[in-house]
Amino acid sequence: MTDFAARRTMMVDTQVRPSDVTKLPVIEAMLAVPREEFVPAALRQVAYSGENLDIGHGRTLLEPRTLAKLLDMLDIQPSELVLDLGCGLGYSAAVIARMAEAVVAIESEADLAAEAERRLSEGGIFNAAVLTAPLTEGAPKQGPYDVILIEGAVQEVPEAILAQLRDGGRIGAVFIEGALGVARIGHRINGRTSWRYAFNATAPVLDAFARAPGFSL
Repeated sequence: MTDFAARRTMMVDTQVRPSDVTKLPVIEAMLAVPREEFVPAALRQVAYSGENLDIGHGRTLLEPRTLAKLLDMLDIQPSELVLDLGCGLGYSAAVIARMAEAVVAIESEADLAAEAERRLSEGGIFNAAVLTAPLTEGAPKQGPYDVILIEGAVQEVPEAILAQLRDGGRIGAVFIEGALGVARIGHRINGRTSWRYAFNATAPVLDAFARAPGFSL
């Protein structure tokens, strides 16, 4: 029988802590949430590997290092409301739910959303709501949000998403430009979002956040 708890501890000790992730709530959440419960059955044995996992339907479970560093830099507080875009099967929402007051998780694929909701419920996580909606629309009626996390890489983030951040809010995403990828943290101040480099990272670009091809003759 696989000792997933031991693998989870090893993940944190070898992938998360060495990556300058120092905030205790992030470490505790990643130690507590069973990552293997939020991947397809065929991927359970590789759930703790240090790479991005394709979970189907164009969704990726971010490698532990990338997710942990984004969460560390977003510095989610216990009183805050978080929007999780592209939640897949619910792992990120489960982790965030242990740090935030509540999480609104968005998934455009109805079957993934239903499965995420089931897995979160079975995991006893009741402060995360899963909604089926286009990722680029978010959930403005439930906002504004203190923090937004995009689960996958982007080429651009529409203003419709940025506008759902409250003043002083933060957003984290991996940006892909050509073959290069960098994680950035954005801060919303006076209705404008200022992005800053965080660290190098890569992930597949979410179709919803791909830049529209330019017109050419």
